Amino acid sequence: MHEDPSVPNEGRPGRGLKLRAGVVIAIEPWFLDGGKDEYRIDDDGWTLRSADGGRAAHVEHTVAVTDQGPSILTAL
Repeated sequence: MHEDPSVPNEGRPGRGLKLRAGVVIAIEPWFLDGGKDEYRIDDDGWTLRSADGGRAAHVEHTVAVTDQGPSILTAL
């Protein structure tokens, strides 16, 4: 569903991919209720659930990096 580059949700500051004009990324934070940052993947290979069965939400914004700065493509 997503194209390269893959930008992980976590990592060490100052490391990883350098964002430059022309790159489009999806920012997809998880919000997990219950205090554990663990999840499981259903048999369909797509659906994610919190490991402890607690409530969770997942949102996404698609951002294009331009010469003028970031442009949020999914903003209303």
